[in-house]
Amino acid sequence: MELHEPELREVPVTAVLGALADDVRLQIVRALAEGGEYACGSFEFGVSKATRSHHLKVLREAGLTRTRAAGTSRYVRLRRDELDRLYPGLLDAVLTRGAAPGERV
Repeated sequence: MELHEPELREVPVTAVLGALADDVRLQIVRALAEGGEYACGSFEFGVSKATRSHHLKVLREAGLTRTRAAGTSRYVRLRRDELDRLYPGLLDAVLTRGAAPGERV
């Protein structure tokens, strides 16, 4: 089964931002930003397997991640270099933990 992974330059920036606007997806991106490749099943974040799969699909189709199949396992990594080239500073800005809502910085 081939997974849809668009060329990042063909993805509207609004799709990238929309994918990053969800708290669970942002947690996944933060984990991936630490580097390396992770098994899709290693992400818990208090959601069901189906919900986790949905979030990973949204990230992949927005051009934020690459997924590699190895047998029955799937491994995901952040497309950091491509994202930084196309949208300089975007990931750094999004990944920087700010104040909680209502909290002063």
